Amino acid sequence: MKVDLFDFELPPERIAQTPAEPRDSARLLDIRPDRLADRAVLDLPDLLNPGDLLVFNDTRVIPARLNGHRGEVAVEVLLHKAESDGTWLAFARPGKRLKVGQTIRFAEDFAAEILEKREGGELRLAFSGAADLLEALKRHGSMPLPPYIRGGKAEAADAERYQTIYAREEGAVAAPTAGLHFTDRLMAALEARGIGTAFVTLHVGAGTFLPVKADDTADHRMHAEWGSIDAETAARITATKAKGGRVVAVGTTSLRLLESAAREDGSVPAFSGDTSIFITPGYRFKAVDLLMTNFHLPRSTLFMLVSAFSGLERMQSAYKHAIEAGYRFYSYGDACLLHPKL
Repeated sequence: MKVDLFDFELPPERIAQTPAEPRDSARLLDIRPDRLADRAVLDLPDLLNPGDLLVFNDTRVIPARLNGHRGEVAVEVLLHKAESDGTWLAFARPGKRLKVGQTIRFAEDFAAEILEKREGGELRLAFSGAADLLEALKRHGSMPLPPYIRGGKAEAADAERYQTIYAREEGAVAAPTAGLHFTDRLMAALEARGIGTAFVTLHVGAGTFLPVKADDTADHRMHAEWGSIDAETAARITATKAKGGRVVAVGTTSLRLLESAAREDGSVPAFSGDTSIFITPGYRFKAVDLLMTNFHLPRSTLFMLVSAFSGLERMQSAYKHAIEAGYRFYSYGDACLLHPKL
């Protein structure tokens, strides 16, 4: 499909720079095949049925943005995926001048050697001088906000507000942003309504949010991300569907992991490994019945995904309504609840 089909005009003032306070006070656009309804995130329990199952991504964002230097040249590095051998894939600026074998130094006792340069400015790095890389990142790194939030420059408050309240598995370099809306009182309201909750892990990489530079979706390559679904969660998902309940993915990250693992009959087995699933219109969803997500960028793989789920024309009209009605977009913005196209 032509990428231009997924383009739209978004006024810059619609891009949220800070989250709603409290988190669950954000707006929620209920998107159904036959109507749109302006709601609030706190209305979510009333929009779901007892016996439904919300599936959350419990990944935790690490301080993956590093500022260092190679000689006299300042270098910014954004880690995006851990490799099984302990190396990391990363993007660097300026990337063109960097060469294999060079060292980027972040502190006197913390540096990375460039092992490989890949397509699109991607590097493979091996870190030295850090017995515990995560602890070194906490000392020298910063929260990797996307560039449309204050130019990517994190404030001290972002260390808390760019994490979900249930984040526990460290490894993401971007937040599963639909989950940022959940609070203890909303979780309690869901439980009181008889709506179940389950957790999977997908370590979100920065590649998820990269713009699509190809003219056709067939020519776009997704970056792989590591995910895991344990056996207990897999059994709960399958049991929910067997009893007539709906599986509600909280965020596109949860959805992509569930759909990566799902069998043709909609059951979901345990899963552990990489996924680079790229969902565009025409895809047949197997596991996920509803999707809660934020509003996404024009020409992005995520807008393509929601268009596959609810229909391109439906999403174009929903986004037009959201812009006119003053909804806040992107990571710190408002949310929508998507029903599948008929």
